[in-house]
Amino acid sequence: MLNINKGDFIVNDKNKFNAKKVALSGMLLAMTVISLYFASFLPMKLSLYALSSFLISVIIIEFDIKAGWVFYLSSCLLSLIIPDKITLIPYVLFFGMYGIVKFYIERLRRILIEYIIKLIYFNIFVLIAVLLLKKLELIPVKFQNQPLWILIAVMEVLFILYDYVYTLFIQYYNIRIRKALKF
Repeated sequence: MLNINKGDFIVNDKNKFNAKKVALSGMLLAMTVISLYFASFLPMKLSLYALSSFLISVIIIEFDIKAGWVFYLSSCLLSLIIPDKITLIPYVLFFGMYGIVKFYIERLRRILIEYIIKLIYFNIFVLIAVLLLKKLELIPVKFQNQPLWILIAVMEVLFILYDYVYTLFIQYYNIRIRKALKF
């Protein structure tokens, strides 16, 4: 027979607090993988990648940047269960890391410099993506005859819009959702 003292099962407020955070992390990780799974076959891929990228900001806000890195790496590893691995490339190379990159860049508190660095980051991603797509021979036919500079300019405008929406999500989370979660 196993003897257990009542003192062995002390549940204090700190344990409840940690349990909430672990549960939140698990739910956000599951939501990230589910959105990446849907991105592998649904036509609204960019929206699903954006949604999955927003979730890492919640981890950074609730924990810290180290937890953000762990969450990013965990989501990349866990998403390997998705059959179509090619569809993970945008998340692994850009969307998954963007919350972390945004955190570091916005610590500068100089908006013009922040946007210059963000655009450099984005253009490096685009360059890597184009080279990778060419290597894998996956560039869609409709883009093969378009001037590259027009395509990049349109993508940069969309990126700035994405960054703005990302900032709005963070503000909404801090003002509305975080209070409801009572962390």
